[in-house]
Amino acid sequence: MGSREHLNSWKKLTEHAQLMKHQHMKDLFSKDSERFNKFSIKLPSILLDYSKNAITEETISLLTNLAKECDVESWREKMFSGERINRTEDRAVLHTALRNRSKDAVFVGGKNISKDVEKTLVQIERFSTLIRQGLWKGYSGKRITDIVNIGVGGSNLGPQMVTEALKRFSDDCVNVHYVSNVDGTQIAEVLRPLKPENVLFIVSSKTFTTTETMLNAKTAMKWLTTASFDESAIAKHFIAVSSNKINAMKLGILEENIFDMWDWVGGRFSLWSAIGLPIAINLGFDHFIELLKGAYEMDCHFCETPLEQNIPVILALLSVWNCTFLGAQSQAILPYDQSLHMLSAYLQQAEMESNGKSVNWFGETINYPTVPSIWGELGINGQHAFYQYLHQSNNIVPADFIGSVESNTPIEGHHETLMANFFAQTQALMQGVDEQQVRDDLKAKGRLPEYIDKVAPHKVHKGNRPTNTLLMNQISPSTLGNLIAIYEHKIFVQGIILQVCSFDQWGVELGKGLASEIEIELHNNVSNANHDSSTLSLLKHFQEIKTQSKD
Repeated sequence: MGSREHLNSWKKLTEHAQLMKHQHMKDLFSKDSERFNKFSIKLPSILLDYSKNAITEETISLLTNLAKECDVESWREKMFSGERINRTEDRAVLHTALRNRSKDAVFVGGKNISKDVEKTLVQIERFSTLIRQGLWKGYSGKRITDIVNIGVGGSNLGPQMVTEALKRFSDDCVNVHYVSNVDGTQIAEVLRPLKPENVLFIVSSKTFTTTETMLNAKTAMKWLTTASFDESAIAKHFIAVSSNKINAMKLGILEENIFDMWDWVGGRFSLWSAIGLPIAINLGFDHFIELLKGAYEMDCHFCETPLEQNIPVILALLSVWNCTFLGAQSQAILPYDQSLHMLSAYLQQAEMESNGKSVNWFGETINYPTVPSIWGELGINGQHAFYQYLHQSNNIVPADFIGSVESNTPIEGHHETLMANFFAQTQALMQGVDEQQVRDDLKAKGRLPEYIDKVAPHKVHKGNRPTNTLLMNQISPSTLGNLIAIYEHKIFVQGIILQVCSFDQWGVELGKGLASEIEIELHNNVSNANHDSSTLSLLKHFQEIKTQSKD
């Protein structure tokens, strides 16, 4: 039913890829002194250099034609106008409406959702101000000093990544903590140093049925009521972000303390909503708005800029080029800014949960690679860990290098050393070094021929490793908003080109269902004979050791 492989641009790119596999980037640079100017995009607060990819002007032309043949522009319009582009769940995809700073109405099913968004923003401002000014009192009449956000996936990763990235902008009047793991160790370690009378819990779950979140919430409630000797204390210490008010109220959370979520916002794109409450409380509402404004700026760039000069579009096309046509199986996210230490994990969920699919819109099997596996780490840490793999393994790993011109913590000499490595690594990955260069270098250092013969092959770097460089002026709420929105739109464009449903995640449901069944077995110390032999044996071993430890 219209596989992408039948498109003329797809066929041409397949042929073109065979030619480009024999091109070395250092040769492309030596032949064209204007290469950077041709393959870079500069915005007021961020620069994208994508010249260190195995591309030519023909490549970009073919990729742009692919985007046009896939109707990326019309699909973009459909998303922003509220059409139900989440096909499998029959939902609109409108996280962009959460940060829409224009006065334009956005409609879903004939309803202007902009009014709901504005209402929630007012609620976030009011609530975050009450907490920050010490006007919200706990059961003992004392102010709230600590927020514990209980969620998982998008309800946790987004807010945590942002508050970590923007620590410099926090006045520390309220401390924020995060609990996502159902392993009791995490919630125990978070709660141990805290005083129940000073803690407010934010429980974030769209359905308020998420197993991990509900278990952690109930544990937190028990911790609170044990200290307060009062079940009614829950009303003063728990709020919810959910679309299921009934379930939240059943746990004792007051209706006026429940913030709305909507089915047109996916969890991994939800930090702009009330899911971002920890951000507003920790940084202040004004900084939260700056974050939204930064994302909105990128929304405008994405909607208004021609495809050839459109940062999210270019990044998406390069990902498809490197993965689907050139065969790369993974992509590294490498921030060179300590504040972005959670960015790789955040983008891992955003991209792999969105586009890690093997059937197209019509339920047909896809025969081409889709999204690469996403992984990464802070740049300097990575250099002393896995960069050996990036430089010299037989597997080509495209990488995004993300850095800033100005440090948020300027300590003499540090940022210059950091950024020297940032620039050097992309150069080294692109250029490499051949054996003759290695031999000449070793000879110049006075090494004997025997040593040179032994060592030279091991020091060869083939180079030709693709990288993108995203260089921000400085990490701020606005520029972080820019950056997150870039990747959100990149993911959307990837999904359209690859013809996959980017806004569902059916792949996580099977494991969840099986876990629910096994949990009952573990509680009752029984085993279902219908399990495969491995799972059955593992369960029996677990239960035997558990029983022995109790004796």
